Amino acid sequence: MNCRRLELGLGLVSIGRKWGVRDVAPPSEGQARELLSTALELGIRTFDTAPAYAASEAILGRFLGDLPAEQRAGLTIMTKAGEHWDAESGGTVVDHNYDALRRSIDRSLELLGPIAVLQIHKATEDVVGNADVRRAIDYARNAGILQFGASISTVEAGRRAIETEIYSCLQFPLNESDWTFLSLLPDMAASNIRPVINRPFAMGALVQSHEGQDLGKAAFAFLKHHVGDGIVLTGTGKPTHLRENVASFNAAVSAQV
Repeated sequence: MNCRRLELGLGLVSIGRKWGVRDVAPPSEGQARELLSTALELGIRTFDTAPAYAASEAILGRFLGDLPAEQRAGLTIMTKAGEHWDAESGGTVVDHNYDALRRSIDRSLELLGPIAVLQIHKATEDVVGNADVRRAIDYARNAGILQFGASISTVEAGRRAIETEIYSCLQFPLNESDWTFLSLLPDMAASNIRPVINRPFAMGALVQSHEGQDLGKAAFAFLKHHVGDGIVLTGTGKPTHLRENVASFNAAVSAQV
């Protein structure tokens, strides 16, 4: 995450569990590996996963384990801790206690190998700087993770995260229908904190409401205009859609250089 530019990453909720406004079922592992291979082919080097995405970490980890060491070393792997998958209920549990965070970190390292960025999932204003989270971040740092982020859902949580001086990135939704976090961007830039933008298409809602238009280019152009520097996560589960999104992203970015 050292290159200062707007880049496209791949969010991987789609390969682990149902997602989006259409509640899309995850692909088979073979199809997921095809998606990941396509992402590499298209130049994507940042992958964002989480324990809360069910099988996502395990599938990504097996894929990474098959890559040549030099290629694997060139990837930025981002995961999270704080929201945990409960296979028995088929849902998630939020737990930011130190022991739960420590176990989550250990499991993610076991599944993924080296992790570039650990984000605190479901990070509220009260959570981002509390003692258990700080202790867990120290634990992760001692395990070799050097960068930390927070996945937030309120501006107040973002402002508190900036104040802690712990985080190098904040993840939140931003798109043409949701401007909630725009006000954070100046303070983030001043603190050298990169935005990680999820839901650029509002989890598919924008696609449904703008069928037939070049929605992808418009959505990415909106982000390029407002963000400039950061990571945009596309969450598609299909190689064909990923190719379309990469083409739209490249067109939007190059058109506004």
